[in-house]
Order: sequence, then structure tokens, then C-alpha cells
Amino acid sequence: MAREPLSVVIITYNNGGTLDACLRGVTWADEIVVLDSGSTDDTVAIAQRYGARVSVHPFDEFGPQKQRAYDLASNDWILNLDADETLSAGTREVIEHALVAPRYAGYRLPRRELLFWKVQHRWGRRNGLLRLFDRRHGRMNHVEVHSAVELDGPVKTLRRADFVNHGDVDISTRMNKINGYTTRMVAHKLRKKQRFTGLRRVFYPPWFFVRQYIGKRYFLDGWAGFIASMTGAFYVFLKYAKLHEARQVAALRKRAGDR
Repeated sequence: MAREPLSVVIITYNNGGTLDACLRGVTWADEIVVLDSGSTDDTVAIAQRYGARVSVHPFDEFGPQKQRAYDLASNDWILNLDADETLSAGTREVIEHALVAPRYAGYRLPRRELLFWKVQHRWGRRNGLLRLFDRRHGRMNHVEVHSAVELDGPVKTLRRADFVNHGDVDISTRMNKINGYTTRMVAHKLRKKQRFTGLRRVFYPPWFFVRQYIGKRYFLDGWAGFIASMTGAFYVFLKYAKLHEARQVAALRKRAGDR
């Protein structure tokens, strides 16, 4: 029995360093769709070399850009990858088997991380992310931070499949991302008026470290796992520290305006 036709969908911006490896692993798909945001490197040329259908649209927000890319696909079944992600060996076969008379609206794929100089151990705890889905059953939600696809049908995790995120190639890259992520999150949290942020600043970072190092078994990855757990703890500390700073600045400005 034939499987459902599949479109691989990727949004890009200056991903020339990682896109080749990403696309090399999905040439078996029926279609590759790339929505670029105006890259100035060889991203578009790489995509065209793999026969991808390339479109360009200025980037506004992550959720809307992803949805535009999904809407460009010719097939209902979508495999969503980031330009710095690659499918692990054997994942193709698991996906193709799942797409033979699929009984679910979507499937989660476990993700392994590149921990600076090594890939997360296979025995580590992997987060399952909804990356394979029937777009007739859902769309990107409107969450401001970490928007994702929401489906109106059942979802299953494909345990024997996974993919690797190659985003954190070194500690400096990770720290730059942390700085950017936390800055963008401050405005969102200010609007939510989150409470008990002082307690979160004190107690959440060490708890996050334990959750990563022990709970996700980063201890299996040696010093790479320890450093990843520490930078993760710093990430959750920094977002609440920046939120505290923003509130203090806003209060100072208000008092200055009341004078």
C-alpha cells in the first residue's frame, strides 16, 4: 500500500552553513518547500540545488511565517524541519511506515540536541515535538512565544524515530541565543503580569539544572551535558532577571513622570 504524499517544509534565513545537511536527508520526500526571508548567503542556491520550491517573504513573526510555508505545500502531510536539523538514520523508514493509511492527525518526533561538540546521547531523555502532521487538521497557534501547530485530532510519538538539532555549535552561539530569547520574552511576560518572579529567580534555575542534568540524563554527555545544563539554568535566571529590570525601569519612569 502506498504512503501519503509528503511535503518537507522549511523556513530559512542565512542558513547556508546547515541547509545542505538538512536537505540531503529528505530528498526522498515528494516535495521540498523552502520559504526564505531574504537570505544574503547561498541559502537559496542550496535549496534550488536540491530541487526545492523556493519562495521569499519578509519575516515578521515565527508563527505566521511557518503558516505561510505550510500553505505553499502541495501535499496535505507536512514534515516540518528547521534549517539546522537533520533526520537520524532510520527515521525515514519510520515516517514512511506511519504515512501508510495513517490513523493519527499528527506525529511527534523525538529531538536530540547538539551539545556544543557532541550530539546528545541516545539514552538521554528526548523531547517529542509535533513535526509530522496533516495540515487539514490544524494550523499554527497565535502564541507570541514558542508558537506551534495545534491539531484537532489524535497525535502519536514515533519512538523509533528522531532528529538532531545542530543549532548550538558552540557555547558562544548558545549564549547569544539566550540573550536574544530572553530579551524577546520580557515584553510578553510584562503583559502577562506574572507573579512570584522573585521566587522564580532564586529557586527555578537550580531546579532547571537538576531537571536537565538528571531528568534529561545530560550526565551521560560528560562536560558537554554539564555545561548545557548550566547554560540552561542561566537562561531561566536571565529571563526573570531581565523582567525584574524592566519593571524597575518602568517604575522609575512612572515616578519621574508623576513629579
